[in-house]
Amino acid sequence: MKIIYFDCFAGIAGDMTVAALMELGVPLETLREGLALLPVSGYTLESSQVKRHGIAGTSFQVKLTGADQPHRHYSGIAAMIEAAPLKPRVQELSQRIFRCLAEAEAKVHGVALERVHFHEVGAIDSIADIIGVAIGLDYLGIERVYASPLPFGRGFVQTAHGRLPVPAPATALLMEGIPLAGDIGTGERVTPTGAAIVKALAAGFGPPPPMVPQRIGYGAGEKDFPELPNLLRLVLGEAGEARGVEPQEVLVIETQVDDMNPELFGFLMERLLEAGALDVAFSALQMKKNRPGTLMSVLAQPGDLEKLSRIILSESTAIGLRYYPVRRITLARRVEERATSLGTLRVKVLENGRVAPEFEECRRVALASGLPLLEVYRTVERETWQG
Repeated sequence: MKIIYFDCFAGIAGDMTVAALMELGVPLETLREGLALLPVSGYTLESSQVKRHGIAGTSFQVKLTGADQPHRHYSGIAAMIEAAPLKPRVQELSQRIFRCLAEAEAKVHGVALERVHFHEVGAIDSIADIIGVAIGLDYLGIERVYASPLPFGRGFVQTAHGRLPVPAPATALLMEGIPLAGDIGTGERVTPTGAAIVKALAAGFGPPPPMVPQRIGYGAGEKDFPELPNLLRLVLGEAGEARGVEPQEVLVIETQVDDMNPELFGFLMERLLEAGALDVAFSALQMKKNRPGTLMSVLAQPGDLEKLSRIILSESTAIGLRYYPVRRITLARRVEERATSLGTLRVKVLENGRVAPEFEECRRVALASGLPLLEVYRTVERETWQG
Protein backbone atom coordinates (compact mmCIF):
# COMPACT_ATOMS: atom_id res chain seq x y z
CA MET A 1 0.00 0.00 0.00
CA LYS A 2 1.35 3.42 -0.97
CA ILE A 3 1.24 5.90 1.88
CA ILE A 4 2.50 9.44 2.39
CA TYR A 5 3.64 11.18 5.56
CA PHE A 6 3.29 14.96 5.94
CA ASP A 7 6.20 16.13 8.08
CA CYS A 8 4.96 19.63 8.98
CA PHE A 9 7.97 20.68 11.04
CA ALA A 10 7.67 24.29 9.76
CA GLY A 11 3.91 24.24 9.07
CA ILE A 12 1.86 23.64 5.96
CA ALA A 13 0.18 25.61 3.17
CA GLY A 14 -1.57 24.60 -0.04
CA ASP A 15 1.23 25.76 -2.34
CA MET A 16 3.86 24.02 -0.18
CA THR A 17 1.90 20.76 -0.50
CA VAL A 18 1.60 20.96 -4.29
CA ALA A 19 5.31 21.82 -4.58
CA ALA A 20 6.33 18.85 -2.44
CA LEU A 21 4.12 16.53 -4.49
CA MET A 22 5.90 17.79 -7.61
CA GLU A 23 9.22 16.80 -6.04
CA LEU A 24 7.78 13.32 -5.56
CA GLY A 25 7.15 13.04 -9.29
CA VAL A 26 3.95 14.89 -10.19
CA PRO A 27 4.64 16.75 -13.49
CA LEU A 28 3.68 20.42 -13.71
CA GLU A 29 2.00 19.63 -17.04
CA THR A 30 -0.27 17.10 -15.32
CA LEU A 31 -1.41 19.83 -12.94
CA ARG A 32 -1.99 22.21 -15.82
CA GLU A 33 -4.04 19.66 -17.75
CA GLY A 34 -6.16 18.78 -14.74
CA LEU A 35 -6.85 22.36 -13.71
CA ALA A 36 -7.66 23.29 -17.31
CA LEU A 37 -10.80 21.15 -16.94
CA LEU A 38 -12.25 23.78 -14.59
CA PRO A 39 -14.19 26.77 -15.93
CA VAL A 40 -11.64 29.32 -14.66
CA SER A 41 -9.02 31.33 -16.51
CA GLY A 42 -6.69 34.29 -16.15
CA TYR A 43 -3.81 32.48 -14.48
CA THR A 44 -0.63 30.51 -15.14
CA LEU A 45 1.08 27.81 -13.09
CA GLU A 46 4.81 28.06 -12.48
CA SER A 47 7.41 26.32 -10.38
CA SER A 48 11.00 27.02 -9.50
CA GLN A 49 13.86 25.63 -7.45
CA VAL A 50 14.63 27.57 -4.27
CA LYS A 51 16.61 27.16 -1.07
CA ARG A 52 15.51 27.62 2.50
CA HIS A 53 18.36 27.68 5.03
CA GLY A 54 20.54 25.90 2.50
CA ILE A 55 18.03 23.10 1.79
CA ALA A 56 16.85 22.79 -1.82
CA GLY A 57 13.13 22.61 -2.43
CA THR A 58 10.44 23.39 -5.01
CA SER A 59 8.23 26.46 -5.05
CA PHE A 60 4.79 26.42 -6.70
CA GLN A 61 3.07 29.64 -7.78
CA VAL A 62 -0.27 30.55 -9.31
CA LYS A 63 0.14 33.86 -11.14
CA LEU A 64 -2.79 35.94 -12.32
CA THR A 65 -2.64 37.13 -15.93
CA GLY A 66 -5.87 39.14 -16.10
CA ALA A 67 -8.34 40.93 -13.90
CA ASP A 68 -8.81 40.03 -10.24
CA GLN A 69 -10.52 36.72 -9.69
CA PRO A 70 -14.08 36.95 -8.32
CA HIS A 71 -14.93 35.99 -4.76
CA ARG A 72 -16.80 32.71 -4.68
CA HIS A 73 -19.29 30.96 -2.43
CA TYR A 74 -18.75 27.39 -1.29
CA SER A 75 -21.87 26.19 -3.12
CA GLY A 76 -20.50 27.56 -6.40
CA ILE A 77 -17.08 25.96 -5.89
CA ALA A 78 -18.65 22.59 -5.02
CA ALA A 79 -20.90 22.73 -8.10
CA MET A 80 -17.95 23.70 -10.30
CA ILE A 81 -15.89 20.72 -9.12
CA GLU A 82 -18.84 18.35 -9.52
CA ALA A 83 -19.49 19.51 -13.07
CA ALA A 84 -15.84 19.36 -14.18
CA PRO A 85 -14.70 16.18 -16.00
CA LEU A 86 -12.11 15.40 -13.32
CA LYS A 87 -11.23 11.86 -12.31
CA PRO A 88 -13.63 10.55 -9.63
CA ARG A 89 -10.95 10.34 -6.94
CA VAL A 90 -9.72 13.86 -7.72
CA GLN A 91 -13.29 15.13 -7.36
CA GLU A 92 -13.82 13.24 -4.12
CA LEU A 93 -10.61 14.48 -2.48
CA SER A 94 -11.17 18.05 -3.66
CA GLN A 95 -14.74 18.13 -2.37
CA ARG A 96 -13.67 16.66 0.95
CA ILE A 97 -11.02 19.36 1.50
CA PHE A 98 -13.27 22.23 0.41
CA ARG A 99 -16.17 21.05 2.57
CA CYS A 100 -13.89 20.77 5.58
CA LEU A 101 -12.69 24.30 4.96
CA ALA A 102 -16.21 25.63 4.37
CA GLU A 103 -17.56 24.10 7.58
CA ALA A 104 -14.87 25.92 9.56
CA GLU A 105 -15.53 29.22 7.79
CA ALA A 106 -19.29 28.83 8.31
CA LYS A 107 -18.87 28.35 12.03
CA VAL A 108 -16.40 31.23 12.40
CA HIS A 109 -18.59 33.70 10.51
CA GLY A 110 -21.96 32.38 11.67
CA VAL A 111 -23.43 31.74 8.22
CA ALA A 112 -25.01 28.76 6.46
CA LEU A 113 -22.57 26.38 4.80
CA GLU A 114 -23.84 27.14 1.28
CA ARG A 115 -23.40 30.88 1.82
CA VAL A 116 -19.79 30.75 2.98
CA HIS A 117 -18.08 33.55 1.08
CA PHE A 118 -14.43 32.78 0.40
CA HIS A 119 -11.93 35.57 -0.06
CA GLU A 120 -8.30 34.43 -0.27
CA VAL A 121 -9.42 30.80 -0.10
CA GLY A 122 -11.94 31.21 -2.91
CA ALA A 123 -9.47 32.85 -5.28
CA ILE A 124 -8.03 30.84 -8.13
CA ASP A 125 -4.69 30.29 -6.39
CA SER A 126 -6.31 28.41 -3.49
CA ILE A 127 -8.66 26.50 -5.79
CA ALA A 128 -5.58 25.47 -7.77
CA ASP A 129 -3.78 24.44 -4.58
CA ILE A 130 -6.58 22.22 -3.30
CA ILE A 131 -7.40 20.56 -6.61
CA GLY A 132 -3.67 20.35 -7.37
CA VAL A 133 -3.17 18.37 -4.16
CA ALA A 134 -5.98 16.00 -5.16
CA ILE A 135 -4.49 15.57 -8.64
CA GLY A 136 -1.06 14.89 -7.15
CA LEU A 137 -2.25 12.29 -4.64
CA ASP A 138 -4.23 10.52 -7.35
CA TYR A 139 -1.29 10.62 -9.78
CA LEU A 140 1.05 9.07 -7.20
CA GLY A 141 -1.50 6.40 -6.26
CA ILE A 142 -1.54 7.37 -2.59
CA GLU A 143 -3.93 5.21 -0.57
CA ARG A 144 -3.37 6.60 2.92
CA VAL A 145 -2.21 9.93 4.35
CA TYR A 146 -0.59 10.53 7.74
CA ALA A 147 0.65 13.77 9.27
CA SER A 148 2.84 15.08 12.07
CA PRO A 149 1.61 17.45 14.79
CA LEU A 150 1.16 21.04 13.59
CA PRO A 151 2.84 24.19 14.91
CA PHE A 152 0.32 26.67 16.31
CA GLY A 153 2.30 29.80 15.50
CA ARG A 154 1.82 33.21 17.09
CA GLY A 155 1.57 36.85 16.16
CA PHE A 156 -0.83 38.38 13.62
CA VAL A 157 -1.69 38.00 9.94
CA GLN A 158 -3.33 40.47 7.55
CA THR A 159 -6.43 39.04 5.80
CA ALA A 160 -9.47 40.26 3.87
CA HIS A 161 -11.20 40.54 7.28
CA GLY A 162 -8.41 42.70 8.72
CA ARG A 163 -5.58 41.94 11.10
CA LEU A 164 -6.22 38.62 12.82
CA PRO A 165 -4.34 36.59 15.43
CA VAL A 166 -2.25 33.64 14.33
CA PRO A 167 -3.55 31.10 13.60
CA ALA A 168 -6.50 32.77 11.88
CA PRO A 169 -9.87 31.77 13.45
CA ALA A 170 -10.81 29.28 10.72
CA THR A 171 -7.34 27.71 10.91
CA ALA A 172 -7.56 27.42 14.69
CA LEU A 173 -10.95 25.72 14.37
CA LEU A 174 -9.58 23.27 11.81
CA MET A 175 -6.75 22.40 14.21
CA GLU A 176 -9.19 21.15 16.85
CA GLY A 177 -8.38 17.52 17.60
CA ILE A 178 -4.97 17.68 15.89
CA PRO A 179 -1.87 17.34 18.11
CA LEU A 180 0.18 20.52 18.35
CA ALA A 181 3.96 20.79 18.07
CA GLY A 182 6.13 23.04 20.21
CA ASP A 183 6.52 26.77 19.59
CA ILE A 184 8.70 27.47 16.54
CA GLY A 185 8.41 31.26 16.38
CA THR A 186 6.13 34.04 15.21
CA GLY A 187 4.25 34.19 11.92
CA GLU A 188 1.55 32.21 10.17
CA ARG A 189 2.91 28.67 9.98
CA VAL A 190 -0.33 26.89 9.05
CA THR A 191 -2.73 28.43 6.52
CA PRO A 192 -6.46 27.64 6.34
CA THR A 193 -5.88 25.64 3.14
CA GLY A 194 -2.99 23.72 4.68
CA ALA A 195 -4.99 22.91 7.80
CA ALA A 196 -7.97 21.76 5.72
CA ILE A 197 -5.78 19.42 3.66
CA VAL A 198 -4.47 17.45 6.63
CA LYS A 199 -7.74 17.70 8.56
CA ALA A 200 -9.71 16.22 5.66
CA LEU A 201 -7.20 13.61 4.49
CA ALA A 202 -5.00 12.41 7.36
CA ALA A 203 -5.80 8.99 8.78
CA GLY A 204 -3.72 9.77 11.86
CA PHE A 205 -1.38 12.30 13.45
CA GLY A 206 1.91 11.67 15.20
CA PRO A 207 5.26 10.10 14.33
CA PRO A 208 5.67 8.39 10.95
CA PRO A 209 3.78 5.10 10.61
CA PRO A 210 5.66 1.87 9.87
CA MET A 211 6.78 2.40 6.29
CA VAL A 212 9.63 1.96 3.84
CA PRO A 213 10.45 5.46 2.45
CA GLN A 214 10.96 5.58 -1.30
CA ARG A 215 11.08 9.30 -2.09
CA ILE A 216 11.19 12.54 -0.11
CA GLY A 217 10.03 15.92 -1.43
CA TYR A 218 10.38 19.43 -0.04
CA GLY A 219 7.81 22.12 -0.81
CA ALA A 220 8.85 25.68 -0.04
CA GLY A 221 6.65 28.39 1.41
CA GLU A 222 6.79 31.99 0.24
CA LYS A 223 8.29 33.34 3.46
CA ASP A 224 11.79 32.62 4.72
CA PHE A 225 11.58 32.46 8.51
CA PRO A 226 14.79 33.01 10.51
CA GLU A 227 14.21 30.21 13.00
CA LEU A 228 14.08 27.25 10.61
CA PRO A 229 13.64 26.37 6.90
CA ASN A 230 10.10 27.10 5.74
CA LEU A 231 9.61 23.73 4.05
CA LEU A 232 7.02 20.99 4.07
CA ARG A 233 8.58 17.53 3.86
CA LEU A 234 6.54 14.74 2.27
CA VAL A 235 7.72 11.14 2.66
CA LEU A 236 6.36 8.71 0.07
CA GLY A 237 6.66 5.00 0.67
CA GLU A 238 5.09 1.62 1.14
CA ALA A 239 3.37 0.55 4.33
CA GLY A 240 6.41 -0.96 5.99
CA GLU A 241 7.51 -4.16 7.55
CA ALA A 242 4.26 -4.35 9.46
CA ARG A 243 3.37 -7.90 8.37
CA GLY A 244 0.01 -6.84 7.00
CA VAL A 245 -1.09 -4.62 9.91
CA GLU A 246 -1.16 -0.86 10.36
CA PRO A 247 -1.17 0.76 13.83
CA GLN A 248 -3.23 3.96 13.93
CA GLU A 249 -4.15 6.63 16.47
CA VAL A 250 -7.94 7.05 16.68
CA LEU A 251 -10.51 8.32 19.16
CA VAL A 252 -13.39 6.59 20.92
CA ILE A 253 -16.35 8.90 21.57
CA GLU A 254 -18.93 7.54 24.01
CA THR A 255 -22.15 8.52 25.73
CA GLN A 256 -24.97 6.72 27.55
CA VAL A 257 -28.70 7.45 27.28
CA ASP A 258 -31.77 5.95 28.91
CA ASP A 259 -34.49 8.26 27.59
CA MET A 260 -34.21 8.05 23.79
CA ASN A 261 -36.76 6.66 21.33
CA PRO A 262 -35.19 3.50 19.84
CA GLU A 263 -36.44 4.52 16.38
CA LEU A 264 -33.92 7.38 16.36
CA PHE A 265 -30.78 5.27 16.75
CA GLY A 266 -30.69 4.14 13.12
CA PHE A 267 -30.85 7.70 11.82
CA LEU A 268 -28.10 8.78 14.24
CA MET A 269 -25.86 5.97 13.03
CA GLU A 270 -26.42 6.99 9.39
CA ARG A 271 -25.56 10.62 10.15
CA LEU A 272 -22.35 9.66 11.96
CA LEU A 273 -21.13 7.31 9.25
CA GLU A 274 -21.90 9.85 6.52
CA ALA A 275 -19.88 12.43 8.48
CA GLY A 276 -16.79 10.21 8.52
CA ALA A 277 -17.09 8.02 11.61
CA LEU A 278 -14.95 4.89 11.25
CA ASP A 279 -17.48 2.75 13.11
CA VAL A 280 -20.61 3.16 15.22
CA ALA A 281 -21.97 0.64 17.73
CA PHE A 282 -24.86 0.60 20.22
CA SER A 283 -24.74 -1.67 23.26
CA ALA A 284 -27.42 -2.42 25.85
CA LEU A 285 -26.60 -1.68 29.49
CA GLN A 286 -28.30 -1.19 32.84
CA MET A 287 -28.02 2.38 34.11
CA LYS A 288 -28.76 4.14 37.41
CA LYS A 289 -32.19 3.67 39.00
CA ASN A 290 -32.11 0.26 37.28
CA ARG A 291 -33.10 1.78 33.92
CA PRO A 292 -32.25 -0.05 30.70
CA GLY A 293 -30.09 2.19 28.52
CA THR A 294 -27.81 2.29 25.50
CA LEU A 295 -24.08 2.90 25.22
CA MET A 296 -23.18 4.77 22.00
CA SER A 297 -19.59 4.10 20.90
CA VAL A 298 -18.11 5.94 17.92
CA LEU A 299 -14.66 5.26 16.46
CA ALA A 300 -13.29 8.41 14.83
CA GLN A 301 -10.28 10.15 13.36
CA PRO A 302 -8.88 12.72 15.84
CA GLY A 303 -9.71 15.58 13.49
CA ASP A 304 -13.41 14.63 13.39
CA LEU A 305 -14.06 14.97 17.14
CA GLU A 306 -15.85 18.31 17.03
CA LYS A 307 -17.97 17.46 13.96
CA LEU A 308 -19.12 14.06 15.25
CA SER A 309 -19.74 15.38 18.77
CA ARG A 310 -22.09 18.03 17.36
CA ILE A 311 -24.09 15.32 15.58
CA ILE A 312 -24.37 13.16 18.72
CA LEU A 313 -25.48 16.07 20.89
CA SER A 314 -28.02 17.34 18.36
CA GLU A 315 -29.44 14.03 17.11
CA SER A 316 -29.75 12.25 20.46
CA THR A 317 -30.94 13.00 23.99
CA ALA A 318 -27.35 12.91 25.31
CA ILE A 319 -26.31 16.00 27.30
CA GLY A 320 -22.61 15.15 27.36
CA LEU A 321 -20.04 12.69 26.10
CA ARG A 322 -16.52 11.48 26.77
CA TYR A 323 -13.66 10.72 24.43
CA TYR A 324 -10.25 9.16 24.72
CA PRO A 325 -7.42 8.19 22.36
CA VAL A 326 -6.77 4.57 21.50
CA ARG A 327 -4.41 2.75 19.17
CA ARG A 328 -5.80 0.22 16.75
CA ILE A 329 -4.21 -2.26 14.37
CA THR A 330 -5.94 -3.04 11.10
CA LEU A 331 -5.04 -5.24 8.20
CA ALA A 332 -3.94 -3.18 5.22
CA ARG A 333 -6.47 -3.54 2.44
CA ARG A 334 -7.36 -2.37 -1.03
CA VAL A 335 -10.51 -2.50 -3.16
CA GLU A 336 -10.30 -4.32 -6.50
CA GLU A 337 -12.74 -5.27 -9.23
CA ARG A 338 -13.01 -9.03 -9.82
CA ALA A 339 -14.91 -10.94 -12.51
CA THR A 340 -17.57 -13.37 -11.23
CA SER A 341 -20.46 -15.33 -12.70
CA LEU A 342 -22.70 -12.56 -11.34
CA GLY A 343 -20.76 -9.82 -13.09
CA THR A 344 -17.73 -7.69 -12.27
CA LEU A 345 -17.90 -6.74 -8.61
CA ARG A 346 -15.77 -4.80 -6.15
CA VAL A 347 -14.15 -6.82 -3.37
CA LYS A 348 -11.86 -5.98 -0.48
CA VAL A 349 -8.45 -7.64 -0.70
CA LEU A 350 -6.63 -7.90 2.63
CA GLU A 351 -2.85 -8.06 3.06
CA ASN A 352 -3.05 -11.59 4.45
CA GLY A 353 -4.53 -12.78 1.15
CA ARG A 354 -8.15 -13.01 2.30
CA VAL A 355 -10.81 -11.60 -0.04
CA ALA A 356 -13.96 -10.09 1.45
CA PRO A 357 -16.99 -9.32 -0.75
CA GLU A 358 -18.35 -5.77 -0.41
CA PHE A 359 -21.78 -5.93 1.23
CA GLU A 360 -23.34 -3.14 -0.86
CA GLU A 361 -22.20 -4.84 -4.07
CA CYS A 362 -23.74 -8.14 -2.97
CA ARG A 363 -26.93 -6.40 -1.86
CA ARG A 364 -27.26 -4.69 -5.25
CA VAL A 365 -26.84 -8.01 -7.11
CA ALA A 366 -29.29 -9.80 -4.80
CA LEU A 367 -31.98 -7.19 -5.38
CA ALA A 368 -31.42 -7.16 -9.14
CA SER A 369 -31.27 -10.94 -9.58
CA GLY A 370 -33.76 -12.11 -6.96
CA LEU A 371 -31.14 -14.44 -5.47
CA PRO A 372 -30.82 -14.76 -1.69
CA LEU A 373 -28.20 -12.37 -0.35
CA LEU A 374 -26.38 -15.23 1.41
CA GLU A 375 -26.07 -17.14 -1.88
CA VAL A 376 -24.71 -14.08 -3.66
CA TYR A 377 -22.22 -13.46 -0.87
CA ARG A 378 -20.96 -17.07 -0.90
CA THR A 379 -20.70 -17.11 -4.70
CA VAL A 380 -18.64 -13.92 -4.80
CA GLU A 381 -16.46 -15.07 -1.93
CA ARG A 382 -15.78 -18.45 -3.56
CA GLU A 383 -15.13 -17.17 -7.07
CA THR A 384 -13.03 -14.15 -6.12
CA TRP A 385 -10.92 -16.25 -3.78
CA GLN A 386 -10.18 -18.64 -6.64
CA GLY A 387 -9.37 -15.69 -8.92
